[in-house]
Order: sequence, then structure tokens, then C-alpha cells
Amino acid sequence: MSPRQKVLIVDDEPDIRELLEITLGRMKLDTFSARNLGEAQALLGRETFDLCLTDMRLPDGTGLELVQHIQQRYPQVPVAMITAYGSLETAINALKAGAFDFLTKPVDLTRLRELVTSALRLPAPGGASTAIDRRLLGESLPMRNLRKQIDKLARSQAPVYISGESGSGKELVARLIHEQGPRAGRPFIPVNCGAIPSELMESEFFGHRKGSFSGAIEDNPGLFQAAHGGTLFLDEVADLPLAMQVKLLRAIQEKAVRAVGGQQETVVNVRILCATHKDLDAEVSAERFRQDLYYRLNVIELRVPPLRERRDDIETLANHVLKRLAAGTGYPAAKLHPQALEALKSYRFPGNVRELENMLERAHTLCENKQIEAGDLRLAEGNCAAEAGVPDLTRIDNLEDYLENVERKLILQALEETRWNRTAAAQRLNLSFRSMRYRLKKLGLD
Repeated sequence: MSPRQKVLIVDDEPDIRELLEITLGRMKLDTFSARNLGEAQALLGRETFDLCLTDMRLPDGTGLELVQHIQQRYPQVPVAMITAYGSLETAINALKAGAFDFLTKPVDLTRLRELVTSALRLPAPGGASTAIDRRLLGESLPMRNLRKQIDKLARSQAPVYISGESGSGKELVARLIHEQGPRAGRPFIPVNCGAIPSELMESEFFGHRKGSFSGAIEDNPGLFQAAHGGTLFLDEVADLPLAMQVKLLRAIQEKAVRAVGGQQETVVNVRILCATHKDLDAEVSAERFRQDLYYRLNVIELRVPPLRERRDDIETLANHVLKRLAAGTGYPAAKLHPQALEALKSYRFPGNVRELENMLERAHTLCENKQIEAGDLRLAEGNCAAEAGVPDLTRIDNLEDYLENVERKLILQALEETRWNRTAAAQRLNLSFRSMRYRLKKLGLD
């Protein structure tokens, strides 16, 4: 019979301590109680705990001090903060300091049991590293740091804002945070906010009831309900219209959603991860993104480095892509000529890893004798469009053809980055959908 897991409860109010002790006892957990910071630190020195629940205000200090103490000396112990209702800033500070999650008073027992169950499922610190290493390739310093941060953030329930350029791997990072954390067995729901028409957004996020609008022939759950117990990944969150930002903020604050046409709210338990290739600070300054929503989403920021900041990883990534392309064909993977590798390392990669994958797939198909030469990569043309530099006029025979070629490359890049969603690609290029359709037809891309 395995020993029962132990939880440390820190609160100076006897009624709260008793409530927590009874609830956790019914969950077959052993509890130890402390009335203040000093008693808690003494117990931590004598016993090994699997979880700590602490009030924010203690007679001889704060719960934040206890979070920091545990982070430094007992990093394997998750800590959940109990705060007064409305003390959101306090809770956010606790999450930034390393707390697993927080509860508000009066304590909701259903929410308490969910939190405790999740915290006790956490892997040991560093336990996720091997899986992350296999999925997130590269041994450059930026990538080693990124893997460490993912491992740490997987042990938290804090909202994370993943910043980075298009094609740098933000969705992969979000999946790794989800898969290495306590929600791993629950749904991971990714949504491209820029790909949903504005008139359908509320229904998509919160669901709708039968008959609530024309075409609503049956009840339909939304993305929040689909992600219940798991993670909702909001990609390109900066593309949300302001009206939807208000509704999203309320759903995050209340942890509940109301379907379109519904009368009652549904409680949802989701972890929010978000990403965008835009500068979210600049979007807030330009009043295109609500500051209050920004603070709720950007509790912790995780930056994914662009490929040009980790050129030492290009060879590893390229060989991995070429092996994947050859898998199942019965033929060996194509090899990169040394000059082709040097050409890749000197290229800026505005499209990052996604651009590298697309480039190698094309070269793999066109190369001779399973060897990719520098010319097979077609980097000169790519650099001209990608870096938006001054073109070499001696190489332009026809200006209209040249501009049409640049336009075609930019539209194709936007389509690839939005997974061939024409509405989202048009938004990325600041075109109306009608203009986008016209250009696709004109360029023979429809």
C-alpha cells in the first residue's frame, strides 16, 4: 500500500484550516497545519510535502514570502495561494513568483478539489526534459533556455503569453507546456483567432443554443467547453476585435461562459495560453488591444527565438526535416552540400522554421542525385522578397513581371502561415477579402 500524500495548510484562521483539513481528509490526503510563516518553514524542514496551500496574509509575513522560500529550497513542492476575493494583483504576483495556482475566499470546494488533484499529478521538476528535447530540436543557448522555461511553466497554471515571429514554433511550445503538465490527459484546443469571422466569434468561443440565430439547428458547445479541464491556445490573439476582447476578459475572470441564446452560465476550467506574431505592447499603446485583457493573458511572457538567433541549430533542423521527407519512400534522405548549408546559415529566414521546412521540401523534390546544392534552395529570390531590400535593377527585365512575382510570393507566404485560410491571409496582408479573391484569380492561385 503506497503512503498517503501530504499537504501543508498555512492559514491563521482556524475555520479555514478546519475546512481545508476536512475536505482534503475526505480525498485520502494527510494534512499538516501551520498558523504562520515561521511554523510553515519549520514543518517544511521536518516533513516532505506533495503540496502547500497558503493564505496570502500571515501574522508574521506573507504567502508570497513562503512561495519564494519553497521555490528556493523545495522546488518540487507546488504551492497554491489563497487570496481575498478581488485581490487579483496579489494572485498574479504569486503566479509570477512561481505559485502553481490560486483560490479566492470564500473557498469553492469543487474548485479546491480540482486544484489539489491537478497539483498532485505534476511530474517532478526536470522530468519533462527528455520529451521536450525530442520535440524541440537544437542545442543553441536560446533553445536550452527555452526548454528550461517550458519545463518550469508546465508546473504552473499561470496564463502564458508566447511571443515570437511567424513560423518560429509558438504552437509547438504551447503543446509542450500542456503535454508536460497536469492537464496532459485533457484536451488541447488550438484556435486561430484571425481565422474566425467576427460575426461567428461569440458562437465559436462560447457555443450557441438551438434557434438562437438563423442556421442554429441544434445546440453546439463552444471552444471553452471543448477545452474544459484542459488548455485553450489562442493563436494570433491580437487579431481579436475589441468587442470580443471584452467578452473574452469576462469569461477568463468569471471562469464561466454563457452560450449565445442561453440563459445560464456554464462553469469552465481551462488554462489559457496565447500567442501572436505582433507586438502586443504596441497593440495596447495603439488602443487596438485592451490593457486589462493584456494583463490577464500576459501573466508570464515566453519568447520563442527566431531562427536567425540560433543559426547553430540550422544543420540539426535541416537533417531532421530531410529524414522526415525520406521516411516511407524507401530511399535515403537527401544530403546538403556544404555550400548549401552555408547558404542556409547566412539566410535571414523571415518565415523561420516553417520557411526552412517548405524550402527543403521543394529542394528535396527538385535536387539531383539526392544532393541539395545551394542553387536548389533558391535563396536569392527568397531574400529579395523576404528582406524587402533594394533589388538589383540590372536583374529586372520587366518591372510588371517582377512586381507580380513579389506579390505572388507574399500572398503564398501569407497563405502558408495561415494554413491556407484565405480570410486570415487577407487580414495578414491588410487586404479586403474581395481584393484577395481578385489577386488570387489574377495570379492564377485560385
